[in-house]
Parts: sequence; structure tokens; C-alpha cells
Amino acid sequence: MASYAVGIVGAGGIARAHVEAIRQIEQAVIVAICDISLNRAEEFACEVGVSNYYATIADMVSEHIFDLVIICTWGVTHSKIGIELAKSKRVRSILCEKPFTQTAEQARELVSCTNNEGVLVAEAFKFRHHPMHIEAQRLISSGAIGKVLGVRSTFCTNVKLANRRPELNWRFNEEQGGGSIYDLACYNIHHARFIFGREPVHVFSSKVSGIEVDDAVSIMLVFDGGRTAQISVGFDAWASQYAEISGDQGIIFMDQAWNNENCAVQLVLRNNLGEKRIDYPPQSQFVSQLNHMFSCIEGKCPNRIPAEHSEKQMWIMDAVKKSMDTGKVISL
Repeated sequence: MASYAVGIVGAGGIARAHVEAIRQIEQAVIVAICDISLNRAEEFACEVGVSNYYATIADMVSEHIFDLVIICTWGVTHSKIGIELAKSKRVRSILCEKPFTQTAEQARELVSCTNNEGVLVAEAFKFRHHPMHIEAQRLISSGAIGKVLGVRSTFCTNVKLANRRPELNWRFNEEQGGGSIYDLACYNIHHARFIFGREPVHVFSSKVSGIEVDDAVSIMLVFDGGRTAQISVGFDAWASQYAEISGDQGIIFMDQAWNNENCAVQLVLRNNLGEKRIDYPPQSQFVSQLNHMFSCIEGKCPNRIPAEHSEKQMWIMDAVKKSMDTGKVISL
């Protein structure tokens, strides 16, 4: 059985979720932790039982070769870190937390570099590895709801106003790449593009401003033939994470569609044959995501989220941001 050496860059909350997943995979071993703060890297390494910790990428890759490095830092740093890892020639693959980068230009640079260096890079949308979403795509492909006409989805987290402050959390800090479109809407946008299998031709978005960033955004993505994705996200609204896919012959509905780690969920299909409910027991999407990455490393399958798809995602994110800031429809 192959053994995979894994490194983690960033010692924040999402890194802990990845560590927990790695611990559940027998052939995966955490070799090193890296964080811009050496003290934080040391504390986290001691907490999770890892001997090696570093304050720079250069120091970490000089001492170890990695099958996989997971980037768990703020989105504004993803491209720089990913490029440094790829150019080190000491890393086989990179799993990059969302958002992939902060801008489309950064995404282009990262993808170009990883392609040139022969390094696999994938965006960490863990929901794509959940059997509920895999089944939804199978149902659509089989014609269960006919032609897909529209997608409606939400991602709202209900953060108290007093807690939506830049100094408390990167999500509300402009310099650190915060905002509801980067933390939340990236899920919905990726999902809509995946379901339609193409890119939107027009984008419009309207924001609710917070102290430094958008606290909430409503987004309309218009695809060919007038088909649409209607997206509502925000830190200010009651918690909601549903996705509804409408066709001319039926609909698919999924509640708790994104962050459902270790929760039971249900897919509902309604069409001319009646209603079908499919229950899914609790899943660790982080584990499924890692297992998929390891299969890709071994050449057993292509990654479900190609780097080029993530690059295009950032072009759409740029358009959403531009529309949000200008109040204008952006044509792509």
C-alpha cells in the first residue's frame, strides 16, 4: 500500500479539519506544518502530534518531499504559496482551499506554473465529493429532470452583527481577502457552473455592505438561452444552505448542501414519476476529497475539479465583484 507524505500550510481552523481527515486515512502521514508565525506552527504541530514545523515554505520543502501539500491560508496568499510550492520541484500535488485565488489573474499565474512544473493542483470544494452531489449529477445526466433550466441556492451563516468585525476574523477583513462572495458565494457559483456545464454570459450582483467587505450578496448568473442561477449568500441572514435544480421535467432539491460534514442529508427528486427521497448517512467529505486526490496522484482518475475550471471560476468571481461594486450588469 502506497504511503503519502502530506504537508499543511496555515495553522488556522480549516487546517484542523484536514488533519482530522488525514488521521482517518491509513496510508497518509502528516510530515510537516508551515505557518508564517513559527510560534503558531509549533503550537499547532504539538497539538496534532507532528514533529516538523516551519515558518517558510522554503525551509519546509528543503527538508522534505511531499506527495501532497494542502494550502489552508487566506485566499489572498494562495497563488504566491502555490507557485512557490510548484517551483520547488519537491511537491507532487497541491490541494488549495477555496477561494482558489483572489483574482483571475492570480489564478492564471498559478495554473500556468503548476502546468509547467507538472504539479497537480485542485481547489478544495469538498461538497463535490459527497455522494449526494455525485448522484445529483448522475440524475441530471440520465434525463431525470429533463433540460436544466435554473438553479437556486443559498449559503447564509447568521453571524451576529457584533462578531462581523475585521479584527476578529478574516471573513470580514478586506486586506485578508474577506467578504461573503469569497467565503460563501464561491460554493454556489462553482455549483451552478458545474450543473450547467458551461460559463454564464452575464453576471449581476447586489451587496449589503459591512464594515470593510460585503456582508451579503444576491447574484444572478445568466447562461445561454436565458437560463439562470439565482444565488443568495450572507453572514447576516438565518442559516441556510440549500440547492434546487429545476428542469423542464422535474426538480432536484438538496438541503444542507455545502457544509454537512458528519451530518445526515437527503436528496429529493420530483418528476412525472412521482417523488423519490434518497437518504445519505453522515459523511466525511474531507476524507473523500483526500482519497480522490490520492487516486489522481496515482493516475487512476482525473480530478473532479480541473485547475482550468478553477481558473474560470475566478473570472466569474471577478465579474461578480465588479458588478457588486458598480451596480452594473457584467457581460462575459
